[in-house]
Amino acid sequence: MEAQTLSALPVVLALEPVAGEAPRMTLSRDEAAELAALVASDLHALVPQVDVARLALAGALFDQVELLRPGFPVWATLDELARRVPRNHLGNVVAFGSHDGHMPLPSLEPSPTYAAGPMRLLPMHLLAPAEQAEELSEQLEIQLVGRGEAGALTADWLMRTLGIRLEHVRYLSRNDLLALTCVQYEHVNLAPLWALLETALLTPDREETTMSARGLALRYADGKVLVQPPSQWLAAQTGDSAERTHDFAGIVFELRQYAALLDAHQLPLQLQPDATRQTEAAAGYLLETLAAADPSYDPPELFAHEAPGLGVVAVTLAQRGDGGHARALAHGYPLQPRALGPLLARLADRYAIAAELHALGRIVLDADGRLGAPATALH
Repeated sequence: MEAQTLSALPVVLALEPVAGEAPRMTLSRDEAAELAALVASDLHALVPQVDVARLALAGALFDQVELLRPGFPVWATLDELARRVPRNHLGNVVAFGSHDGHMPLPSLEPSPTYAAGPMRLLPMHLLAPAEQAEELSEQLEIQLVGRGEAGALTADWLMRTLGIRLEHVRYLSRNDLLALTCVQYEHVNLAPLWALLETALLTPDREETTMSARGLALRYADGKVLVQPPSQWLAAQTGDSAERTHDFAGIVFELRQYAALLDAHQLPLQLQPDATRQTEAAAGYLLETLAAADPSYDPPELFAHEAPGLGVVAVTLAQRGDGGHARALAHGYPLQPRALGPLLARLADRYAIAAELHALGRIVLDADGRLGAPATALH
């Protein structure tokens, strides 16, 4: 019955450690309970209407990319656990901390990958009766954004318990956190990425189409992001060879930025398929297949397109025919260094060739300005 009559209002306690200081990632059960009592007192002072709600707190410190994922899995887990505890068991406050170094469920375990971020976020829910939830939500939005600093007792407890100094400790609604993240992404020229992510978080059944700052087409649909293949983007460009290769390297750099952030937010990235190519995605790379091998040509070979500071930006599988003409069969894009090996293994296995990669030292274009391979054999 409780699960049907209570509405969950998500909130975070945002900690900004002094530069160079990183707190541990979880609190013990007893520590989480102590903090929850302090938080309850703070919230009552800020928004007295919280008396109608039940506070559920997770004693774990996350990066914002871990909280802002489709379905909001951390908050969903916290909500599920909180509703399992009888309301009269712990009154209006329930806290979940670690035991023997582990949180109650894996989805409440922060990842060390993101532990060095400048802001750490401790998630909580206010479970309010449905008929009072709207008013409480409105008050939280008004009061927290204006005067949501944590109380002195709470800030002091956090610094003593975590053994760090804190610049700021404040409460944010989830909407505040979304707005803050939007501003951060816009500040680093990633507004198109935020447009896709916001859709995935708030209206996941809707589609969203946008374009990166460098002109790469992107679309969110059916729980994933589809990106225009870089080789297709390159084929539509004008300018001389030097300009095109420079711009292509920039597009791949931008794609890697998008891929890293989408992966952190757990939003799958794939190449947009069309009638001219088949596409696939694996851990750390994207692959487009243009054609099957032609037995009248030489055996396929693997070529590495390289750019200063970026390493291998693309791998082309090509075979030569009469007159040295190179026929491209596939292009792969390693989005992180450790993905190059699996990408080569995938192509070598598919085309029954050795995973030997010819380093080109540059980006090679064909006579039409498309991504290609050398017309003469490399020795």
